[in-house]
Amino acid sequence: MRALLDVVNLVLNLYVYVIIFGAVLSWLIAFNVVNMYSDVVRSIWNVLTALTEPVLRPIREVVPSFGGLDISPVVLILLIILIQRIIDMYIYPNVF
Repeated sequence: MRALLDVVNLVLNLYVYVIIFGAVLSWLIAFNVVNMYSDVVRSIWNVLTALTEPVLRPIREVVPSFGGLDISPVVLILLIILIQRIIDMYIYPNVF
């Protein structure tokens, strides 16, 4: 059971990196640093959007808009950290 919790923590850590990489890529696209007409960039963007958008969309509906600033990735990362802390402090010690 502890191995399963370790895998869950690892997947959550990897997902945090995916969220951060998606946010940075969206900034690079918005400021025209990266060209969206490139097939490689477009495919990476589609994969990142497919991985993060189903989780970020409900958060965007709840969190108020701050003009052009989207804080939903920050909220999601904080929720993931909370889940990891709950696993580490309360679930993991009680599993044999």
